[in-house]
Amino acid sequence: MNTKQGFIIIQIGNPQLDLVCEKAIVPALRTCGLDPRRVDKHNQGGLLKSEIISFIENSEILIADLTNERPNCYLEVGYAMGVGRFRNLILTAREDHNADSQSYRAGGSKIHFDLSGYDVLFWNPERLDEFRVELIKRIQRRQAILSPPPSETTVTPSAKTVFSDAPTSLLSNAVFTVPEISPWDDAWLSQHRVTALKGLKGTNLSGFMEVCFALSSEKPNKTQSQLLKAAEQSQIETFGWPIGVVLSNREEFRPRPRVDGIVAEVAVGSRESYDYWALKRDGDFYLLQSLFEDTRKPGSIFFNTRIVRVTEVLLYCARLYSNLGVPSTASVNIFIRHGGLKGRFLRSTGNRLMPREYTTTENEVDSTIREPLVKIETNLVDLVKKLTEPLFMIFDYFEVLESVYAEIVNSFVADKVI
Repeated sequence: MNTKQGFIIIQIGNPQLDLVCEKAIVPALRTCGLDPRRVDKHNQGGLLKSEIISFIENSEILIADLTNERPNCYLEVGYAMGVGRFRNLILTAREDHNADSQSYRAGGSKIHFDLSGYDVLFWNPERLDEFRVELIKRIQRRQAILSPPPSETTVTPSAKTVFSDAPTSLLSNAVFTVPEISPWDDAWLSQHRVTALKGLKGTNLSGFMEVCFALSSEKPNKTQSQLLKAAEQSQIETFGWPIGVVLSNREEFRPRPRVDGIVAEVAVGSRESYDYWALKRDGDFYLLQSLFEDTRKPGSIFFNTRIVRVTEVLLYCARLYSNLGVPSTASVNIFIRHGGLKGRFLRSTGNRLMPREYTTTENEVDSTIREPLVKIETNLVDLVKKLTEPLFMIFDYFEVLESVYAEIVNSFVADKVI
């Protein structure tokens, strides 16, 4: 069976829903490189129940439309959730099923209570083109989270590694400050931050992006081997080293087991690149990564590169916790800090033009969000904006248009899955 397929769960024999499939759902799946399948059109003449089970268990993406409250659709959604395929499932329904919509009619069809708390993409029969476009984005974001890991990354012969304990004298300059409401393990973070900052200094690089994840609840308890497998599967192939790079083919760079988790440190040459990350057994994650801009145009920050990097951070976060078996309803706290900024100029890459050069006198800026894992996919553009706006603002009030955010984020996601 073709694993690159999309299974459509929908009421059979309804002319309006057949049109929705034809005009929106099927084209969206095909745009995302998936072969659309419906059990009423693609069964092989076997037992219907067995074929439905096979479609659910073997399709990359499941689109379940809940319009008209059909029991068979809810049964198939329940089965998908029961066999661990919820991460592959995208729920849709007609707009009048949304209790918060003006088109909702009291006493009419609605999303049942058991699924009303989940994210549902609602559609209007008069605006199917809009539904198709939004569904493509949802599918691509889900594929970016589900995608298999990239092929083994190689490093240059000049690469070197730095593994060392930081002296306590550095602690005074490495106080980790995050909102008190978030469940950070300050001692664990400070330990890794001190080591990472010392390693960064050893490469003669000053600019960095620092990232922390911590679940608010439902924390896992994984072995070091399980952490390593999840980390390998969660990498997103991109420019430079990916977030949480796993270089198992190089002894000096491979992640090392620690009592409380795993740690990796990769220092490539002098003034080339530096990556340090740690993953705790309860799912806490720490990363310090040198700025990609310092390998291309030192003294710069590329606003579109930062948007792409933060998009990668969010997708990596969703993929990591999915691979660790964390429920998608769990909330995650995400902290991002950029440092070594003072005196840099904000610029762009490619053909994007800047009206002038923007600079900053600030050296560091950070931002924090707390979000259910399932909302990362839905609210991806908005979350990227929340995490990058404070960085751009210190460059003489620079702001990025909503349309530019959407274009950069959606283009990056599409490039990762097509």
